[in-house]
Amino acid sequence: MSLESVHAFFAANAPDVHVIITEESSATVPLAALAHGVAPEQIAKTICVRAGEITVLVVMSGTSRLDNRKFRDHFGAKPRMLGGDETADITGHPIGGVCPFGLPSPIPIYCDVSLRKFPEVVPAAGATNAAVRISPDRMADLTAATWIDVGQGPV
Repeated sequence: MSLESVHAFFAANAPDVHVIITEESSATVPLAALAHGVAPEQIAKTICVRAGEITVLVVMSGTSRLDNRKFRDHFGAKPRMLGGDETADITGHPIGGVCPFGLPSPIPIYCDVSLRKFPEVVPAAGATNAAVRISPDRMADLTAATWIDVGQGPV
């Protein structure tokens, strides 16, 4: 269902964006970078985080980490990463395929500014071997994401 929901999302909202299915797994940042021939920092990883009573998705560069202080300053609460089962329940996507596309219900989406360093990023697309190539701004527009600065680390 997850991969199908992503296909349906792009068919309805951006038919020119094609989901790329690879033979090999792209479930981790290093595997995704290898499978798609890009640097790890160009992978757009999506993490599911709880901030107090709200749950959000944060899409950030594959080599960035969530900065607890920046997150707390923005959301007013300490971030709590959700486990695999809870993330799958909320997003409809398995770990390694979590993305901001084709979600079963609305959830606030945030794109970290670390993605803006690249003309094109590669987020997952609902399966551990599926992804898309898309500009960061287009991804944010399509998902109604808000740009924030909550990352730290090498990019």
